[in-house]
Amino acid sequence: MKEFIYRHLGHIHKTDGTILIVTIWIVLVLAGLALVFARSIRVAAIVGANHVASLEAECIASGATEYVLAKLATSTEEETSVLMESKPYKAMQLGKGYFWVLRSNLEDEREFDYGLTDEAGKINLNSASEEMLLRLPGMTAELAASIIDWRDEDSEISPGGAEDEYYLLLSQPYNCKNSPLETVNEILLIKGASEDILYGEDTNLNSILDDHENDGDLRDPPDNRNGRLDSGFYDYVTVYSMEINLDNEGNQRININDVQARADLQSELQKIVKEERALEIMSLVPTRPSYTNVIDFYFSTGLKSEEFSQIVDRLTTSDEETFPGLVNVNTAPKAVLLCLPGLEESDVEALLSRRNSDQGLDSIAWVAEVLNREKAVAVGSYITTRSFQYSADIVSVSGNGRAYKRCKTVFDMRQEKPKVVYWKSMTHFGWPLNRQIVATLREGQTLTDTIINMN
Repeated sequence: MKEFIYRHLGHIHKTDGTILIVTIWIVLVLAGLALVFARSIRVAAIVGANHVASLEAECIASGATEYVLAKLATSTEEETSVLMESKPYKAMQLGKGYFWVLRSNLEDEREFDYGLTDEAGKINLNSASEEMLLRLPGMTAELAASIIDWRDEDSEISPGGAEDEYYLLLSQPYNCKNSPLETVNEILLIKGASEDILYGEDTNLNSILDDHENDGDLRDPPDNRNGRLDSGFYDYVTVYSMEINLDNEGNQRININDVQARADLQSELQKIVKEERALEIMSLVPTRPSYTNVIDFYFSTGLKSEEFSQIVDRLTTSDEETFPGLVNVNTAPKAVLLCLPGLEESDVEALLSRRNSDQGLDSIAWVAEVLNREKAVAVGSYITTRSFQYSADIVSVSGNGRAYKRCKTVFDMRQEKPKVVYWKSMTHFGWPLNRQIVATLREGQTLTDTIINMN
């Protein structure tokens, strides 16, 4: 009997031990599951917070776009030039976040610049001659010829250029477009183009010499570590500039090459000069005029500078409704002005010197005062003092610094109501401003002028 009891008690002890071990394992498994679940919840919370921050940054960018549209819609042409300045577009608070409108600083690669960019201050890839394209910084003869072939309607191959015969033999073949470029980045499809030529060392397109753009081959992009930002021609070209053939009041211009418009021309002259002077000017207008441009008319008729400046906006030499690619001589940087046919560096320096005086720049009449007749007439068909398209490189960041967005938007003001004609995300180029801005927001602090102004 005793043996039976001892055997039974032993069995009970063994069962209790097994239950204890199983219980411990269950507790460990449950604890592990709890930890995994807690971690999953934490990750989900972080992902959710980042998603909310991303949406916030995206909404701020959209709000910035609407802000620019509203400003353009309520501004006169003179006020638009003020909107291009940096003050209204630097670290503007929207909700808890901020936005900037970044603009390439072509004068100083170590200072950020802010504001709208005048697309008419650039060379239009769709209308520039091959000679003008060749004058762009870093442009090659092969690429210039290939651009002409890409945009023209024929299939004739320019010397050094390319048509279907080249593109169809690529590993991923496609046809030569034979129509105008729709974006600047489309140039990367053209023979002879590359990101090195288009962007140069400025791979994040902020026009600032960043550390990784001046460290040799340590980090992309490869650079020559010369302490300068050797950028491509991206900042100097556009495909959007387009001017309407109407005067500043929206009235039809007088075609001075149209025989039928002779009476209208004389009538317009009599509004600014006496009848005798108007008749004197009209006596120098040929029966069948064929002026190259309005500056040619100015020199040929002996108009005085003050007379020409009053009437030039009313004149044209074409019945076309629009003029693509005219360069605004009031806003174009030096590198763009050097692309105009026939101009040398001394001519451009003279133009910039006169432009800095900020007097009498309402029309292209001032260009005729600075350049001699031959050079003024040569550039007269390519220049303007008006702009209808502006671009904005919008950078937005959420209030907690968790997310940012960057996009390029082009606005067209040819109609009564401005509209967006191009939008592209540039977030993949990386954060373009000082990284201390993001770090400060992530620490839960607000931005101060010291941090905002850091380069």
